Amino acid sequence: MNDSKIQIKVGNVEFSGEGDQIWLTSQLDKILEKVPELIKIEPKTFNGISRIGDEANGNVISNGSRSSTLATFLKENNATVHQVKKYLATAAFLQLNGKNRLSTSDVVEALKNANQSRLGNPSDCLNQNVKKGHCEKDGGKEFFVTADGFRELGLEV
Repeated sequence: MNDSKIQIKVGNVEFSGEGDQIWLTSQLDKILEKVPELIKIEPKTFNGISRIGDEANGNVISNGSRSSTLATFLKENNATVHQVKKYLATAAFLQLNGKNRLSTSDVVEALKNANQSRLGNPSDCLNQNVKKGHCEKDGGKEFFVTADGFRELGLEV
C-alpha cells in the first residue's frame, strides 16, 4: 500500500496527515467542510495582541494584512492628530514589532521614516503618557508601553 501525505493551512489552522489515501481523503473532506467555521473563529492578532471588540466593524488588527506600516497603524488607532496619542501609538507599533525598550529618538525617527508629521515636544508626550500610566520609564532614557497603554489604543495584551 502506498502512503500519501497532505498538508493544508486555512488561516491559523493547519492540518497535516500521512497514511492510506482513502483515510487521508476522508480526513481532508472533513477539514474542507469546516473551512467556513474555521475562518470565523480565526484569532485576529497583530504580533500576539488582539483588538478589543470591534470585530464586526472590521476594525481588527490582523498579522500581516493590516497595520503593516506605521502610517496605517496610526490611522487605524485614530492617532494622527493628538500628539500624545500619536506618540503612544508609534511606541506601541515599535514594541509590537520587536523593540522591547524604546527611546524618544526611536519614536521620532520612526515617524520621520514613515513620512508622518513630527511631534512638537516628544519628551513632553512621553512624560504625559508616563503620568497616565500608558508608558513606564526603565532606567535612563528607555521606556516601554504598559498594558494600560495598549488598552488605551484598544489593544489587549
